[in-house]
Amino acid sequence: MLKYLSFITIGFLLATPIYADGKYGLGRTALPSEIQAWDIDVLPDGRGLPAGNGDAIVGEEIFANKCASCHGDFAEGVGNWPALAGGFDTLADEDPVKTVGSYWPYLSTLWDYINRSMPFGGAQTLSSDEVYSIVAYILYSNDLIEDDFVLNDQNFSEFNMYNSKGFIVDDRKNSEYLNWSKEPCMENCKPSSKIVMRASVIDVTPEETATIQKTEQPVSTLEKVDVVSIDPELIKAGKKVFKKCKACHAVGEGAKNKSGPQLYNIIGRKMGSADRYKYSKGFKLALDEGRIWNEELMIEFLRKPKKFIKGTKMSFGGLKKDKDLNAIVAYLKMQDE
Repeated sequence: MLKYLSFITIGFLLATPIYADGKYGLGRTALPSEIQAWDIDVLPDGRGLPAGNGDAIVGEEIFANKCASCHGDFAEGVGNWPALAGGFDTLADEDPVKTVGSYWPYLSTLWDYINRSMPFGGAQTLSSDEVYSIVAYILYSNDLIEDDFVLNDQNFSEFNMYNSKGFIVDDRKNSEYLNWSKEPCMENCKPSSKIVMRASVIDVTPEETATIQKTEQPVSTLEKVDVVSIDPELIKAGKKVFKKCKACHAVGEGAKNKSGPQLYNIIGRKMGSADRYKYSKGFKLALDEGRIWNEELMIEFLRKPKKFIKGTKMSFGGLKKDKDLNAIVAYLKMQDE
C-alpha cells in the first residue's frame, strides 16, 4: 500500500510543471484575509490586540465555566494543573511558586495564550471580550486590579506586570560570546587541585526535616475579640477576600474540612489541630510545640504561607495587600463568635 501511494505521489510531482524561477506550479498566493486568520499573535506593546473589553466580575463566571475544572475556582490550580495566582516574592526561595502574578513579565503572553490555546479541548472558541474578561479575572485573583477594573485594547499596553523587571535582554552574544569562542586551554590551565576532606566526613548534606519560622507568641489561648468592635465594612471586605479561600476552606459554626481544614474558631486555636484533617509535617511540628493562631501570626502566614510553614500543602501563594490581610483576619474573627 505504501509503495502504491508513493508511486501516485511521484507521478503527481512529475506531472507538476516547474517554472524557470525553480518554483512548483502548485497553489496560489494567500489572500490577505487568509493571512490575517493565522496572524493572531499579540506583542507586549499591544500590537495585534483586537477591539474588546472585559472585567473580573464577568470573567469570574466565564472562568468558573471554562477554566476552573483545571485551574480551580480562584486560579489556585487543581492537581497537577498549574496555579495561576499567588507566589509573590517566592522566586528566590528554594521552592519558588511561578504563577501569572508572580513570574510572567508581559500581560500580552497571557492574552495570547488564552486566545490561542484555551480552554483545553476548545481552543479558539472564546470571543475577544471573553478573553479580556478571563485575563481581568486572573489579574484580580493576583490582587493586581480591583474587580470593577475594565481591561480593554486601549489600556492594555499601560498595564505593568509585577515581575516585569525580573527579566533582562539576552545580550550574551555581545557580552560573553568572545569568552566562549576563545581557543580552549588544554594543559597547565590552573593550579592543581587536591581532596582535603570527604563530604561524608564533614556532613554537608542536610537531613530532610520539617522546619517552621520561629516567632515569639503567647502559649495560652487568646481572648476572643468582641465582634462589635470590628468595623462592619472591614468584615464585608474580608468576606470578599475569602472568595479566594472558599474553594479549599469552610468557615462558620459546623464547618467541615475540605481540601483544607475548616477555619471556624481559627483565631485562638492551636495550629494543626482541626479534627480529622491530615496536616503536613510543618503543621504537626507546630501542634507539638503548642503554637496558637493569633491575629499577627495569621497575617504573617497568609502573606507567605510557604515561607511561614515549610512544606505546607497549601498551594495558595499568599495575599499581597495589607488591607486584604487585615480584612480577612477581621472576617475570620467574626466567624469565631
